[in-house]
Amino acid sequence: MENETPTGGAKNTSRALAHRVKRFIQGMLIGLGAVLPGISGGVLCVIFGIYQPVMELLSSPFRNFKTHIPKLIPVLLGGAAGFLGVAKLLAFLLERYPDPSVCVFVGLIGGMLPSLFREAGEQGRGRSAWIGMAAAFAIVLALLLGLKGLTVKIEPSFGWYLFCGFCLALSVIAPGMSFSTLLMPLGLYTPFVAGLGSLDLAVIVPGALGAIVTVVCLAKAVNYLFKRWHTIAFHAIIGVVIAATIVIVPFRAFAAGAASFAVNAACLAAGAVCALLISRFNDKHGAKD
Repeated sequence: MENETPTGGAKNTSRALAHRVKRFIQGMLIGLGAVLPGISGGVLCVIFGIYQPVMELLSSPFRNFKTHIPKLIPVLLGGAAGFLGVAKLLAFLLERYPDPSVCVFVGLIGGMLPSLFREAGEQGRGRSAWIGMAAAFAIVLALLLGLKGLTVKIEPSFGWYLFCGFCLALSVIAPGMSFSTLLMPLGLYTPFVAGLGSLDLAVIVPGALGAIVTVVCLAKAVNYLFKRWHTIAFHAIIGVVIAATIVIVPFRAFAAGAASFAVNAACLAAGAVCALLISRFNDKHGAKD
């Protein structure tokens, strides 16, 4: 009988440690999702069952600081590790192997679409949801193709990095929205990720300001939007993701020859497989606790 209490205490400590490690790994995946094209950090938060406490913290940070921060510390640490750890590598790959890298990202997006559709249809899927998705798809596709047709060349600057920070924060508070969705077609993704990976303050400072302003201004509104019109909002985001993905597919690289086609097709498949593996991990270690 005397040994039961220490053993029980050891088991509780072991479970608590395992829970923290699990949350740290989930945080790393969320950090990866925040920076990897096609993988939404917000969707991973939903799947892991921490979207609601994260939004409660962002919506009312002072009121919820003491109750929420201790629980979310492993997630936050893991998120920072995942985000910064992969940013520099992504910048290198995009600069050295642009077409194969983009094909990997397109595969990631395609592989995540089934889980996005599953999340979007959690509360049903009516006609308004399909209309919202089609409208968002048409508007964003027309906008991005128009910009592409005008050959708009955007030079990265303080103001544009503020916009990058806005997109980055939006990818967390709006499930399904990957910040690369808008940045890649505008040519801002690579310089932004390269600046983050090299810890360039000229990129980090405006990016952080844009993210903070976005959270302060939009967290409550987005939280309300997804609670009130979850299905329509989620399907609209899927429309945005599909439209933006079509624009970045390197069709010319596929048509450049048999070898180029094979390499890019293999990268596309690899991205899809990685996304499906992440989705499988989510299903096993999702919102159970």
